[in-house]
Amino acid sequence: MINSKILIIEDDVFLGQKMSQLLESKGFNTEVFHDGETGLLAALKSSFDLILLDIMLPSIGGLKILDLLRKERQTPVMMISALGAEEDRIKGLSIGADDYLPKPFNFTEMALRVDALLRRSSQNKESKNALNLKDDHLVLSRLEQHAHYNHHPLHLSSIQFRILWLLIENQNGVLSKAFLSQMALGKPFNQYDRSLDMHVSRIRKTLIAAGMPSEYLTTVHGKGYCYR
Repeated sequence: MINSKILIIEDDVFLGQKMSQLLESKGFNTEVFHDGETGLLAALKSSFDLILLDIMLPSIGGLKILDLLRKERQTPVMMISALGAEEDRIKGLSIGADDYLPKPFNFTEMALRVDALLRRSSQNKESKNALNLKDDHLVLSRLEQHAHYNHHPLHLSSIQFRILWLLIENQNGVLSKAFLSQMALGKPFNQYDRSLDMHVSRIRKTLIAAGMPSEYLTTVHGKGYCYR
């Protein structure tokens, strides 16, 4: 996604510069800020295609920035935090982070994740106004809230329809439970709430009963769900 505009909010000056240099060498445009307040103002003032957001920041922490940002913008956000900060990772995903990169990280992996997230975001923009989605024998109609597989109607609740729509819309991409919970159930992710798992299980059983191979809708352990 050449020429994409990326905002980096990272208090480690050396690391922020290295991230910027690597991304710009690959054709991205970057802006770097080293404290939460100026980073948040930049995120709200300008339009970015992606934000790389550290959690531990001076003035305003990354989680607070994300919470405030999500009230105004849906810019894709990749959270960056120390390895093992499980609570921060769960909190970030629950309030709208799109991906999570633990420190220390490999710069090649970072670049690959950035590219994948930008591609997914671009695909979402292209399809967000679509009224129909189709994959082989599976067809979904947004207006009618109707789905069928190989002409066999699928009896899904409105929530299950939204989950399936999101999975097909992001085909081959792993959607986190936090993302699906926020987008389909309309509430932050809670690791003790099994309602999302139950909805996905119901969708899977319905698809299999209609003749779809079971491996099309998979659970990716520790990450979320993927439609083939």
